[in-house]
Amino acid sequence: MKFLKYPVTILIILFVLSCSSDDKMEKRIIALERRVAALEVGSPAASKSRDNPVQLAENPTREEVILPKSEIVFENVEFDFGTINEGDVIEHTFTFTNTGETPLLIEKATASCGCTVPKWSKDPIPAGGRGEIEVRFDSKNKPNQQIKTVTITANTEPEITRLRIKGFVTPQQQTAGPVKQ
Repeated sequence: MKFLKYPVTILIILFVLSCSSDDKMEKRIIALERRVAALEVGSPAASKSRDNPVQLAENPTREEVILPKSEIVFENVEFDFGTINEGDVIEHTFTFTNTGETPLLIEKATASCGCTVPKWSKDPIPAGGRGEIEVRFDSKNKPNQQIKTVTITANTEPEITRLRIKGFVTPQQQTAGPVKQ
């Protein structure tokens, strides 16, 4: 990767970014993404070519920057945890491969319920590389049949990928409270 030849420049840019406000930070991140994309594609002159997928504008918004898309392929997009007892915590790791030609960037992973928490690497996954998304499901106060969805947003086409965990949660037996007379 050609951009590794410029570590001092990248460090300076990252330092400047760390000292900025959110709005300025967003614009600087976009500018940095443009520079890195231009270096990956070729020279800065090549980044201005019409054939290049990176569109350069003076102060682009995130939506105006078009980077090449990557591809994500999961070994399985659904996990059935079977039958568990209410209160049990289930963890499952979904494994994927970046089958695209550009680094895969997972922007976010959100769950359909607060009882389900996804964790993923914020680092780019290189082309051909593998990654994982860990999903933790807490069945406390979640009796009976459960289906939870984790929505992944990444630089892929389509941009959204959904994972599911499902199973049955055996309800806790209700204990009788004090008897009123």
